[in-house]
Amino acid sequence: MIPELGHLALWLAVAVALVQLVGPTLGLARHDGRLIALAERAALLHALLVLAAFLALMWAFWSSDFSVALVAGNSHTDKPDLYKITGVWANHEGSMLLWVLMLALSGAALALFGGAIPLPVRARVLSAQAALALGFHAFLLVASNPFARLVPAPAQGAGLNPLLQDPGLAFHPPMLYAGYVGLSVVFSFAVAGLIDGGVGRQWARWLRPWALAAWSALTLGLGLGGWWAYYELGWGGFWFWDPVENAALMPWLAATALLHSLSVLEKRDALRIWSVLLAVLAFRCRCSAPSSCARGC
Repeated sequence: MIPELGHLALWLAVAVALVQLVGPTLGLARHDGRLIALAERAALLHALLVLAAFLALMWAFWSSDFSVALVAGNSHTDKPDLYKITGVWANHEGSMLLWVLMLALSGAALALFGGAIPLPVRARVLSAQAALALGFHAFLLVASNPFARLVPAPAQGAGLNPLLQDPGLAFHPPMLYAGYVGLSVVFSFAVAGLIDGGVGRQWARWLRPWALAAWSALTLGLGLGGWWAYYELGWGGFWFWDPVENAALMPWLAATALLHSLSVLEKRDALRIWSVLLAVLAFRCRCSAPSSCARGC
């Protein structure tokens, strides 16, 4: 029953994300304050619904519900609780759900802590976030349903890859995803700035804390991944031969360049085009990461 509720929560999240996209966009076009204000409330509700779906999947893993195909393929009853939870994102479908959760939480964080940013700008950014979320929701629900049932349910699961039963892999993917998906806010700011023609010093001042937060999380996630790959895989150095970690390095480089470009834009009102380009590149580089990380997991 709980997996079905999680699946329902994902479909409801799609409906809320659609409201988050369409309502504020119409409100900005018609100068309707009530529709513009929908952006923040929808972003918070969207995050709560996706969190409910993620917790439902986590419950299925923790309780060893092998009627869920994902649990049967990535867990068993004898695993420690830590690695039962790790099994949630140690596969393609679960990692995509974690990705959508981080995307929803990023929008909720902007709604809660973006009070210094004018409401119309926040609404534009949150609408762009909703458009991204809808794309990932469509892929998750149509092609990678994490709540698919297995009939008949096996008595025991297949277990988790022994390489992934490690504390480094318990904390590395969520931190890495926090950095990846935090860059979606950067991209959404770029979209808002291009639509409104507001790329300038103030735009850089609004964007820099969010870019720095994403860069910091990504740095920590890369460090944890490099540490794990070095001592667990032993492939000759810090993730030098690990394609997953190399893929993760690309958005980090783009985000590092973006931080420097934003500093110049804020202080000298220069490098506007470069700042927008780097914001898009950071998003583009990290957008290829879910499939890479899922294959790695």
